[in-house]
Amino acid sequence: MFEDRQFPKFALGQVVITTNALSHLEMSEVEAAVHRHALGDWGDVCPDDKKENELSLTSGLRLLSAYQAQNGVRFWIITEADRSLTTVLLPEDY
Repeated sequence: MFEDRQFPKFALGQVVITTNALSHLEMSEVEAAVHRHALGDWGDVCPDDKKENELSLTSGLRLLSAYQAQNGVRFWIITEADRSLTTVLLPEDY
């Protein structure tokens, strides 16, 4: 009767992407990664960062996910502690 749907674990706020990331990534991959990030799939972060993100969900701290595009470019998604802004960026943009 009900579909098995996944719901975001937190608000993303405004979603932005750096110019550098925009020039190196396909938007379809960015959109998929942002969706994963909102669901709490932190991508390729280390176990300590995964733990930190889980704590941050309840403590209202910054959230960080890391992904790799099909072209090999590694990128991050960061949601600010107040959940007002989510930024897609390359590590060198930080």
